[in-house]
Amino acid sequence: MIDLAALASLRAVDAHGSVVGAADALGFTPSAISQQVKRLERQTGVPLLERVGRGVILTDHGRHLVDAGGRLLADLEEVEAGLRRRTGTVAGHLRLTAFSTAMRGLVAPVVRDLRAEHPGLTLSLTEREPWDTVDLVASGRSDLGVVHRWGDVPIAIPDHLVATVVARDVADVVVHRDHPLARRERVTPHGLVEEDWIATPEGTICRQWLTRMYAGTGHLPRIAHTAMEFDSHLALVRAGLGIALVPRLGRQPLGDELVAVPADDPEPTREVIAVHRRSTADSPAVRAVLDHLGG
Repeated sequence: MIDLAALASLRAVDAHGSVVGAADALGFTPSAISQQVKRLERQTGVPLLERVGRGVILTDHGRHLVDAGGRLLADLEEVEAGLRRRTGTVAGHLRLTAFSTAMRGLVAPVVRDLRAEHPGLTLSLTEREPWDTVDLVASGRSDLGVVHRWGDVPIAIPDHLVATVVARDVADVVVHRDHPLARRERVTPHGLVEEDWIATPEGTICRQWLTRMYAGTGHLPRIAHTAMEFDSHLALVRAGLGIALVPRLGRQPLGDELVAVPADDPEPTREVIAVHRRSTADSPAVRAVLDHLGG
């Protein structure tokens, strides 16, 4: 009989590329993960891992076992969720992954309320970018993810995940109080073509949206400075180094030096989306988190 816990360890080794990475993700020691994989090799009678340099990769047998065994683990997850639904108990441990502004503005208050309402439920939180979050949930390394989608900028969500819109957010053009735009009621991209921008790095969803805002102007946004965190954007705008497009969700107070100017044509809006595996849809804990996120 194949040990399902050992199968989960093998899948984690595949997902993280090493025994150490799998151990960190599952909360075990590397020695325990190695022992579980060895036990699985004894049970199946075939080698499942091979060493390459300082790392390991799955053998063809290991790849087949992970691909086919993933369906077994999903079925087991669905059975467990169904049992919890029958009891109606909101309990257990959930891993939740979210992007930074959602972590500050949405997830933290929700988790505080959930802990007070359901003392049998524990959550561990991880902050990651949306594409990474989708991958973590899809591969079983996280139970719930919170991602965002700006306008028509796509984010691919696999068919075995369920996506639920839990909030909508708007971004403003943030400028220094001494900037001429600070006196405007609204701005459009046509009025921003000569401005220096503080933006997120190339390839991020927010950067893609800023670029698409300029469609029809005949220009691209003039990026003067790049920073990953919106708190850094605000600090750079406060220093007079440019303007920034900053969402309202999770935004720190602007203070006296900064002004948020609404933007039009198009209005910078994004959907905040929670994703989870279909196999956990019956879980009362998952439903409770979704209800609170959308509340």
